[in-house]
Amino acid sequence: MNEKAYRSMAFAGTGNIVIGIVMIVVGTVAGILSIIGGARLLKEKNGLMF
Repeated sequence: MNEKAYRSMAFAGTGNIVIGIVMIVVGTVAGILSIIGGARLLKEKNGLMF
């Protein structure tokens, strides 16, 4: 009976670690893309005319 509990806790822990790593990677990529987009906007702002 205890083996089932330990097994399910191990799966939950492994799942949480994997989700955490994926979130770190996605957040980093989103941040890099935002910085690149902002840099492009700043670079091209001289060509804008309203």
